[in-house]
Amino acid sequence: MPQLFGNKRLIFLLVSIVILVMLIGFSLRNREELTWPEQFVKDTVGFVQLLFGKPAQEIAGFFENVNDLRRTYKENELLKARLEEYAALETEVEALRQENARLRALLDKKESLRDFVSIQATVIGRNPDRWRETIIINKGEQQGVKKDMAVITPAGLVGKVQHASQFTSTVQLLSALDQNNRISAYVQGKENVFGLIEGYDEKRRELLLGEIPIDAKVEKKQKVLTSGLGGVFPKGLPIGEVTEVKPDQYGLTKVVYVKPFANLYDIDDVMIVKRTIDAALQEKEEAK
Repeated sequence: MPQLFGNKRLIFLLVSIVILVMLIGFSLRNREELTWPEQFVKDTVGFVQLLFGKPAQEIAGFFENVNDLRRTYKENELLKARLEEYAALETEVEALRQENARLRALLDKKESLRDFVSIQATVIGRNPDRWRETIIINKGEQQGVKKDMAVITPAGLVGKVQHASQFTSTVQLLSALDQNNRISAYVQGKENVFGLIEGYDEKRRELLLGEIPIDAKVEKKQKVLTSGLGGVFPKGLPIGEVTEVKPDQYGLTKVVYVKPFANLYDIDDVMIVKRTIDAALQEKEEAK
C-alpha cells in the first residue's frame, strides 16, 4: 500500500509537469487573439497599474521635489553664511588696511620728528556732545605725557594735552571753543609773518589766525606752522594752509583763515610731541 501511494504521487507530479509545459507552450505560441481569462488578467493588471502607478509616481515626485527644496534651502543658508563671513572679513581687512596706513604714516612722521620727543597714542574716547572739543587717548603720566604737550597726526597739529592722568590723557582740539586755546604760529614765506591761532570758524571748519600786521603780505596756499614762541609747542609743527586773508572788524590788523592739514573730526592715532630741550631739562632735573 505505501508503494501504491508513492506511485500515485509520482504519477500526479508527472501529469502536472506535462500540463504546465503544455500551458507554457500554449501561451508562448503566436496567437492573434487572447483567451478571455488572459484578457481579464491583462485588463485587470493594466487597470491596477493605471489606478496606482501614476499617483505613486506623483507622490514619489513630490517627495523628491521636497528633498530638492530642502537641499536648496540648506545650500542657500550656507551661501548666506559664507556671504556674511566674506562681508565681515572684507570689513576687517579694510580696517586693518586703514590701521596699517595710519601706523605707517605715524612711523614716517616719527622719523621726521627726530628733533622732538614723541609718544605714540591711540584715541580711546570721544564725547559725541563735545566732538570738536576733546578726545581721550590711552597714554598718561606713566608714559611721560604732561599737560600742554602738543598732539599731532601725520597730517599736522590737532591740539594739546589738557589733562594727564596716570594712564590716559584728555586732548583739547584746535577746534575747541576756548578763548585760552591760543597757539603762537607763523605764515611761512620769504619773510615769516607771526600771529596767534585764536579761534575756529565752525561753518568753514577753519582756524582763525589773528594779530597779523595790516601791512603784512600773506597769500593763499601759504603754510602755517607753530612758531615755538609761546613756550608750549615745538617750532615747525604744520598746522594748515591759508585760504583767505581779510582785515579784522576794526581794520587795524588782518585775520587769516587757515584750513587745518589734519582732519579734526576723524582722529584714530596721534603722537604727543615735546621739545627736546624740555626733555633734556627734565632728565637733568630727574638726575639731581
